[in-house]
Amino acid sequence: MTETETLCNGDWLRLKRRGQWEYAERTNPGGAVVIIAVTPDDCVLFVEQYRAAIDCKTIEMPAGLVGDVETSTDESAIDAAHRELVEETGYRAQRIVFLMEGPTSSGMSNEILGFVRAYDLTREHAGGGDDTEQIVVHEIPREAAPAWLVSKMRDGFSIDPKLFAGLYLLDHGETLFTR
Repeated sequence: MTETETLCNGDWLRLKRRGQWEYAERTNPGGAVVIIAVTPDDCVLFVEQYRAAIDCKTIEMPAGLVGDVETSTDESAIDAAHRELVEETGYRAQRIVFLMEGPTSSGMSNEILGFVRAYDLTREHAGGGDDTEQIVVHEIPREAAPAWLVSKMRDGFSIDPKLFAGLYLLDHGETLFTR
C-alpha cells in the first residue's frame, strides 16, 4: 500500500499525493448532484454563471454540492437537489428521482457526481443563486437544447460535456437506472 500525503488543505478541497499521483479530494461528505429539470412548457433548465477555476462563463444544468450547508451536512443527493433547484432556478420539484452517480474526473479527483431527474416543477421565484452567486436561468425548449448548447459554445461559453449526458438521461435515464 502506497502512503498518502496531504499537500494542501483548503475549505472545500484538499490536495493529496499517493505515490507519484497527485489529486484533489473533496472535503464535503456527499459529492455533488446535477439536476435534470424540465418546465411544464417542456423547456430544459440551464444556468449560466462565471467559474473562477476556468476563468469564463459556463452553461450548466442546475447543480450543487451535497452536504455543503452547515445545517445539512448529512443531506442526501435528493435533498441537495431540492434545495439547489429552488436556489438556482426558482423552481420547486414535487418529485426527484435518483438516476446514477460516478466520478467527475477519476484521474484528478475523488469527487462523485450524481444525476437526478426533477418532475412536476412549479415556479416560486426568479432564481439566481445565493448571495455568493450571480446565476442567469435559461429555459430552452427540449428539442432545441443540443443546438442551443453548441451555439453558446460558439459564443465563447464553456459547455460541460456532462450536459449532453444529462440530455441523454432526460430521455433514457429512468429506463436505464430505475428498473
